[in-house]
Amino acid sequence: MSIKAFELVPVIERVKLMSDKAKTQIECLDVCGKNMYIGTSDCFVVHYSIDERALANGRIVYSSEKQGHKYLVVKKPVAQLRAASALNRIMVLCDNTLTLLNMFDLEPIVTGAKIKGVVCFCINDNPVRTNPFSVEICVALKRKTVQLYTVTEDRMMHLRDVTLPEQAVTVGMDSVTVCAALTSQYCMINTDTSQITDLFPIDDNVQPVIKRISKEEFLLSGPSALGIFATSAGISQRPPMQWSDGLTAVSFVHPYIVALNDEFITVHSILDQQQKQAIPFVSGVFLGDFDGRIFVASSREIYSLVPIPFEKQIQALLADKRVQEALELAKNANKTGMSREKFVKMFKRIQQQAAFIELSEKNFDEAGQLFKESEIDIREVISLYPHFLPSSVNFTRSVPALHEIADINQLSRSDEETKAAYKVFLKEFLEDIRGTSITHGYKLEGDVALLKLYAESWPEKLPELLADDPGCDLNDCVTWLERHNRLYSLGLLYQHHGESEKALAVWTNLSNHELLWKYVDWVLEKDEELGVKIFTERPANEPQSERLRPETVVDYLHRFPRAVITYLEYLIFQRRLEKEKYHTHLAVLYLEAVIKLMETNGSKKEELDIARSKLRHMLQMSNLYRVQLILGKAKEKEMHAECAILYGKLEEHDKALRILVHKLKDFGAAENYCQVNSRGKDPAACKRLYHILLSVYLDPTYERRDTLVAPAMSLLNNAEAEFDNVKVLQLLPESWSVGLLSQFLTRAVRTSMHNSRMTRIERMMARGENLHVKQTFIEMQRDAIIMTEDRVCAVCGRAFSDPTFVRYPNGVVTHVHCAKNKYICPVTGRLFR
Repeated sequence: MSIKAFELVPVIERVKLMSDKAKTQIECLDVCGKNMYIGTSDCFVVHYSIDERALANGRIVYSSEKQGHKYLVVKKPVAQLRAASALNRIMVLCDNTLTLLNMFDLEPIVTGAKIKGVVCFCINDNPVRTNPFSVEICVALKRKTVQLYTVTEDRMMHLRDVTLPEQAVTVGMDSVTVCAALTSQYCMINTDTSQITDLFPIDDNVQPVIKRISKEEFLLSGPSALGIFATSAGISQRPPMQWSDGLTAVSFVHPYIVALNDEFITVHSILDQQQKQAIPFVSGVFLGDFDGRIFVASSREIYSLVPIPFEKQIQALLADKRVQEALELAKNANKTGMSREKFVKMFKRIQQQAAFIELSEKNFDEAGQLFKESEIDIREVISLYPHFLPSSVNFTRSVPALHEIADINQLSRSDEETKAAYKVFLKEFLEDIRGTSITHGYKLEGDVALLKLYAESWPEKLPELLADDPGCDLNDCVTWLERHNRLYSLGLLYQHHGESEKALAVWTNLSNHELLWKYVDWVLEKDEELGVKIFTERPANEPQSERLRPETVVDYLHRFPRAVITYLEYLIFQRRLEKEKYHTHLAVLYLEAVIKLMETNGSKKEELDIARSKLRHMLQMSNLYRVQLILGKAKEKEMHAECAILYGKLEEHDKALRILVHKLKDFGAAENYCQVNSRGKDPAACKRLYHILLSVYLDPTYERRDTLVAPAMSLLNNAEAEFDNVKVLQLLPESWSVGLLSQFLTRAVRTSMHNSRMTRIERMMARGENLHVKQTFIEMQRDAIIMTEDRVCAVCGRAFSDPTFVRYPNGVVTHVHCAKNKYICPVTGRLFR
């Protein structure tokens, strides 16, 4: 599968490379630091300095400047170039002669050291004898021999010869081993013992290629376009690599092997031997790697294969969900010179990204293993499960994000079976890491998530979790356990947090009613308000029980006054039971509570106000209690506001309003009384209520009637109040001026005129409609209906045997019994209503 591992970047353009001779072509090159040496087809060695720099967008570009060139006179192509920076020398193979040039002025060395009859040569990158001021090389001669030399600044000192059965075409060397491609086969040569180990034949149509890969390991071009790995012992420890036909050169920069043929540059991974990238490159003549940099040349141009940063390659693999490839590549990132600390941080993040990909693919075992190895912040995993993190934890996912998963609903696509599988994964993962270093600092998050999982699907595991010092958030877990009705475990949780009373309250709130009645006395004695919840907060799906009938509970709670009030409120306001005895009982208890506060010295006014407010609300909203019983007690204690409500329930509005006006002086309450008691009643009843209030205001027998003029006028000018204007005028004192009544009279006149006009309009519309009906009826009677013996019913097709029949407006005539609906034509289905 493909991945972009390298990018082709120009180093030297063709227009800059050409010398005065137009036929100049590149044959080989070598790079040493910023120095590039080019061997040409017409015997030139050209020296360039190259500079590599990164642009602001991260792209690498090269600039080059020619430093000089040297013509080697022999008019043959330069076959090989190798720079030895420690010696400031270049080894040049041209016309089968190996010579030394100065690195900077390209002049031959004074001693004129050279080797003749050379077919090819290579440098030993892993010499046994290490001298910083010399280089060890292997030279293949035309006379079926390889020779070893030590090269210094001015000499090439011969070390030994090894005779071959055939001439060597190309060679590679590591330590004391030379890998040689002979004319017919590959072989390994031990230069210490001169032992030759044959490897495999070379096909006639295959160009031999030898590339040192690692210590005592080489890559060879084999038959059928295979790249074959061979060690100095003559064995292969890696699978062969399949590459393109017509291979001409190979380079290696871990973990990639780069190969060149006439059309492409192909990139292969040494980790899985698979091709990762193919770059079109026509007529390539040279490919080489130099201190981790790869350069490739055509006949006139030179390019660099700039590696894409490992992080980008890995992210591209992860984006394609190629997890194993990404992890393999990441494991080898530390071989690129990355610091240990940076590598560990980078690798763990990649493992975490890979884990979420495996999770999205439902590869749970792989995901769990990667989460553990990468020491994931467990909140990243738990946050995929809605509401599983404690509500007290404010967690923000990693930036940049490790994944693009919203939650398991997205992963499961709301499939319940898949969602259950994801929850099984989380359960097993959290169980596996509980108590390990991964959960250090996150015990609360881990234990809360486990508790919620157990509460949903594994309730048998809850006692064990709660007994083992759980780091659970109390409020969050209580809600979850209650939601799933895990009451025994809820009690354990309360007990663990030192709230024994709550624990006992929960345990008594069980579906086992024997246990409930066993503990309810103790709970109520401890806390009546808490204890009564055993009865008021029963499960919604609990079956009816004789032992929990409201009558039984009310009788039992008589010993607990606050509890019985709460329970009666629950029956009336929540369950909305409409039984007179419950309503009367609660009203009496409210009344007794108010009377007790009124008779208690030092009772707080706020408490009394709240108690009376509850009593009034009960008296106003309910119509089921015994009014006379409550009224008698309220009158004894001169509870005027309550008496007014009770008189209203008895339809004694005059008494109620006189209390509000004369006793309480609460004129707003009086008007509100009329509004409340007129709701849902006919206009006449509404008017009657307001007339009663107006009569109370205008009562001539009331000694302080002058104080009621203002509220009377306010009532008359109230737009919501409804009156019979004639009766109002009859009630008003003759001494009141027109100016005082102007607002009321204006509104009354306007209302009367409006009603008169509306009545006239309605009468005229009715008259018009009547005329229209008469016209229609006349028109229908105008046309005669001719009945003959031949005429038949339009429905049944039979003749008419009696003079009665039915005719529809569209002319259809039927028997009377055939006309099922007088508004719908039985033939056409037309509606005449």
